[in-house]
Amino acid sequence: MENFCWKEECGVFGIYNHREAANITYLGLYALQHRGQESAGITTSDGKCLHSHRQMGLVADIFHENVLARLPGRMAIGHVRYSTSGSSNIKNCQPFAIEYSLGSLAIAHNGNLINDIPIRKRLVDSGALFQSNSDTEVIVHLIARSPLPTVEDRIIDALRQVKGAYCLVILTENKLIAARDPHGFRPLVLGRMGNSYVVASETCSFDLIEAEFIREIEPGEILIIDENGIHSLFPFDKVEKKQCIFEFIYFARPDSFIFGHNVYMVRKKLGELLCKHCPCDEAEMVIPVPDSGIPASIGYANCAKIPLELGLIRNHYVGRTFIEPKQSIRHFGVKIKLNVTSEILKNKKVVVIDDSIVRGTTSRKIIKMIRNGGAKEIHFRISSPPIISPCYYGIDTPTHKELIASSHSIEEINKYVTSDTLGYLPIEALRESVSNPDEYCYACFTGKYPLPFPKEELEQLNLFRSTR
Repeated sequence: MENFCWKEECGVFGIYNHREAANITYLGLYALQHRGQESAGITTSDGKCLHSHRQMGLVADIFHENVLARLPGRMAIGHVRYSTSGSSNIKNCQPFAIEYSLGSLAIAHNGNLINDIPIRKRLVDSGALFQSNSDTEVIVHLIARSPLPTVEDRIIDALRQVKGAYCLVILTENKLIAARDPHGFRPLVLGRMGNSYVVASETCSFDLIEAEFIREIEPGEILIIDENGIHSLFPFDKVEKKQCIFEFIYFARPDSFIFGHNVYMVRKKLGELLCKHCPCDEAEMVIPVPDSGIPASIGYANCAKIPLELGLIRNHYVGRTFIEPKQSIRHFGVKIKLNVTSEILKNKKVVVIDDSIVRGTTSRKIIKMIRNGGAKEIHFRISSPPIISPCYYGIDTPTHKELIASSHSIEEINKYVTSDTLGYLPIEALRESVSNPDEYCYACFTGKYPLPFPKEELEQLNLFRSTR
């Protein structure tokens, strides 16, 4: 994956009726760490009140044994975050927990609302006080201010007012509630762990805790789990599914099952389709850019009937920050994460597979590293179409002008990254990789957005991206 890096939205997890709810939630978040490495939080319920801990950093660094011991109860929700909306600070860490007229409530959100700015302005004008600049807090205020008599009714009332992408887990003193937006942009799954129910962004978290996958939570569904079992509501008008295709290309873990598919198998198929549409007859081997390029590389190599070799080795122990030496080392940021295997590359014609090109700067550095490692020819292949538009549905992408494919042809990009040839997967082939291709959002590749944006909101989103 080009080292832009994509901000992997957020991940949510919830569990109902388990004596070690906090510990299980910790493990669930650990498995979802790839979806957000900025902050994490857990809120539990002991049946009478909520207990929370939120902090900047990685899950394993935040939740030590003594911290988890201070989170009692048999119900819990958790969140890992990257700032797709709102700045990076402790005030925006989730879950958000509040006291309101019906009692206590905590909420964790994966996604991004596209009309939160006008709603926030209306709320502030009427006297609301905001503690964060996250769009999730807008939902909290709408729930708290609703005049309806039950928490379920208030959640429905709030969600009818917002537009955009959301997967929510909501905790009260005695209920776990999950909700997915009517278009189903982001994944949300339901599982069972003995007598406990679990909800999560991806099934990989179920595998770690040995939970049984039951089904995906449907677009537009509100799922209520309490002492009476599970109850589903579908209170919204039915609209077209528009699930994020980029979950398959990069975001989801390859061992997860989302949108009716195993992620690994879709990525492998992307590689096969890439080989058919962008062959390279002169290549002697396939080299993946680790880690997200590996499944596509396997598919490409199988289709091309040439060997796959690990010509790039990733350092898996690199933290989020590191100290660069005062004496300049060329391409330091990439080299600390990737290194070439020169013995494999020497005098070879290679196909290098990556999942996407964003700005192009990291791809350029990787190609130069491979060439300096002795490769004779480098044929760069991308297992997705050119990215020409930002995402506004829960992914922190660069602005339009920062995306190299929005203003450059494939040949111009090839020249910039210094590869011998460059090929992208056509959009038609991408659609072949999934069943029911019309049920996906391809806006980052086409510029055609399923939900229109209020002008003010779009201006604010672009301003946030350009100044972060």
